Amino acid sequence: MEFKKGWRLLIFFLIGFQPVFSQNKIDSFLKPSDSLNTKRQNGVIISEAVLATGALVGLNQLWYADYPKSDFHFINDNSEWLQMDKAGHLFSSYHLGRLGVEALNWSGASKKKQLVYGAGLGFAFLTAVEVFDGFSAEWGASSGDILANASGTSLYVSQELLWKEQRITPKFSFHTTRYASQRPEVFGSSLTEQILKDYNGQTYWLSVNLYSFSKESKIPKWLNLALGYGGDGMITGNMENYTQNSISNQQRVRQFYLSFDADLTKIKTNSHFLRIIFSILNTVKIPAPTIEIRQFNGIKWHLIYF
Repeated sequence: MEFKKGWRLLIFFLIGFQPVFSQNKIDSFLKPSDSLNTKRQNGVIISEAVLATGALVGLNQLWYADYPKSDFHFINDNSEWLQMDKAGHLFSSYHLGRLGVEALNWSGASKKKQLVYGAGLGFAFLTAVEVFDGFSAEWGASSGDILANASGTSLYVSQELLWKEQRITPKFSFHTTRYASQRPEVFGSSLTEQILKDYNGQTYWLSVNLYSFSKESKIPKWLNLALGYGGDGMITGNMENYTQNSISNQQRVRQFYLSFDADLTKIKTNSHFLRIIFSILNTVKIPAPTIEIRQFNGIKWHLIYF
């Protein structure tokens, strides 16, 4: 599955969870329960079930209904888009799972339930989408996508088991590119569409909290070092069957980045509302000075990169 569908679904979940909290002004309601609150837990389970079911039904009607069905099958798309879509699957699976954990933590559920049922939300949901792809003649289930989904879930769970905290957080940033104006039907005609569709402008990061690895130091608790990955020159998935002269000879290159970042969840506040806002915003890397190592073209410095 091309990751643009997965991005839409992640945004749907982010929007879906936010009003539950942001429309309530009573901080005590937002405070996680010290023990299991059955009403809260049932509310979380029902909300997740309704959101997931609604998203899958809507996806089936809006995306798959117009394409012919087939027997379930796999495809190998691991060489497409310089694996940017795989990075996106890891990102989405991690953060959907994180949201599931935080929702169950709010209900007072045990740590075991949080990791088993909450963290597994991203993998289960995105894998269900792969099943849809598998029965579509237009696409097919991707083993690479499933592996990326599992990697995102594993990244969250392994850190909780090893460190009992998240020291390494996947993040996302985006900048517009010239390719969107040349192929708007592929990369989007509006900024919102381009964020979802234009892999050339997407960057995926692993943001590492420095203080968590050296808690005796004087490093600010919020300071992160971010390692990024992106790609440029991607006109189609594999540069096949495309002959438009203006960009058909564009060289596809990988880009690696080193930058500073901030872990917004480390900002001290007594407001549970602000903690939730910081948790949501912590999916996006902040603009900062960046070193870019570009395949074939050496090193480039950015005063501010986003």
